[in-house]
Amino acid sequence: MTQEQLNQLGKTLWDIADSLRGAMNADDFRDYMLSFLFLRYLSDNFEEAAKKELGRDYPEAKEIKVTETLSDGKEVERKVKLAPLAIWYQDNADDVAFFEKQMRRKLHYIIKPEHLWSSIAEMARVQNGELLQTLEDGFKYIENESFNSSFQGLFSEINLNSEKLGKKPSDRNAKLCTIIQKVSEGIAGFSTDTDTLGNAYEYLIGEFAANGGKKAGEFYTPQLVSTILSEIVTLDSQEPKMGKKKKLNKVLDFACGSGSLLLNVRKHIVEAGGSVGKIYGQEKNITTYNLARMNMLLHGVKDTEFDIFHGDTLVNDWDLLNEKNPAKKLKCDAIVANPPFSYRWEPTDALKEDFRFKNHGIAPKSAADFAFLLHGFHYLSDEGTMAIILPHGVLFRGSAEQRIRSKLLKDGHIDTVIGLPANLFFSTGITVCILILKKCKKYDDVLFINASDEENFKKGKRQNELRPKDIQKIVDTYKFRDEEERYSRRVSMDEIEK
Repeated sequence: MTQEQLNQLGKTLWDIADSLRGAMNADDFRDYMLSFLFLRYLSDNFEEAAKKELGRDYPEAKEIKVTETLSDGKEVERKVKLAPLAIWYQDNADDVAFFEKQMRRKLHYIIKPEHLWSSIAEMARVQNGELLQTLEDGFKYIENESFNSSFQGLFSEINLNSEKLGKKPSDRNAKLCTIIQKVSEGIAGFSTDTDTLGNAYEYLIGEFAANGGKKAGEFYTPQLVSTILSEIVTLDSQEPKMGKKKKLNKVLDFACGSGSLLLNVRKHIVEAGGSVGKIYGQEKNITTYNLARMNMLLHGVKDTEFDIFHGDTLVNDWDLLNEKNPAKKLKCDAIVANPPFSYRWEPTDALKEDFRFKNHGIAPKSAADFAFLLHGFHYLSDEGTMAIILPHGVLFRGSAEQRIRSKLLKDGHIDTVIGLPANLFFSTGITVCILILKKCKKYDDVLFINASDEENFKKGKRQNELRPKDIQKIVDTYKFRDEEERYSRRVSMDEIEK
């Protein structure tokens, strides 16, 4: 599928969402829309695997006549299309248990025929009054009976009984029928492979972030900014001009939002012929945490290839990250993050002695920027690269932040500072920067890149935008450590200390 077709699919789905949500907030409607797209992906994937498993025994879909009783007591006869698996389950009841065992072993999940997207879409087409209950049962089954029960709560934020969908159950059922029917029609003409649905999901996340106000944009890093971080952390850490690494064993984003940044890192290294061992992410917001898990699967990342944790990064409540044995400590080859800017937090006396902070100091409660940075830096491997987006103020604010910054510089851990234009993000208009950190770096100077001048971005009415050529210039300047008047300079530690 071409990029133009992908954009058209995303736009088609967004237009459906925008026209159907009515008075509902964009971020509320987002959860329904993205969950339906996810169910479509799981269903298509399951049906394709079932075709291979059953071979010639996989039946054709067929229409049957059913009689339904309407709310006024009248009976009507309808033609309903049965999914192939629904037919197979009916005809092979004794073989179902063995079939499901095989599918669980190969795919790690099961979807019952009545919960498949094709069955749900057919219920929506005929305005079946049981759609809401069937959908609710399907979501619960996927959560509880699939992925070794590791996906508990995946659909917990999808309230199918919300009055935002309608005051009465029948109204809610009718609204869901309309939404699902429109989504089904909208994607019917497009391929539903992993790349296509994954990209459509990303497009919708971006649109919902752009149209949902500042709060909705907090979980999303714009793709073009994400590309800079992804390109940089996938390059050889000691000699970036040598090109991409062959493998990243572990990749971490400790404030992962919807997971887009992690997926971008994976995409860049895979496209260069490399691979990723395992992806790790952490997210505090439960809704966004669920979006991230769906996003991974939608992009073809197996459930055994990622670990997304719901918890508070600053408190560090993830057991995996509290390993005291140095031999078992998580060490990541690439760390990327776009944490909340200048987040107010409550650093306790105990946190001052926390293994993440005690060597550098504790960030002030007015701004947790350096707390996030030090958290991530602790898990960076000696050969790894960390790229983090922070407010521009971290470069010059005094007191505790100055002490942390000075130690990082003196210890040779800050490799590059990239200043970006203002108003690039959905959640804020402030100027931001990217800090590139390494445990062991080759050069004893610091590269400063000023990409904030007007010639280095496209000015927009609502938001500014980095063009592909602007991104390439940033990455190439980092890669070859080039110097250019008014754009980039290598600064010695002696000069920085002055």
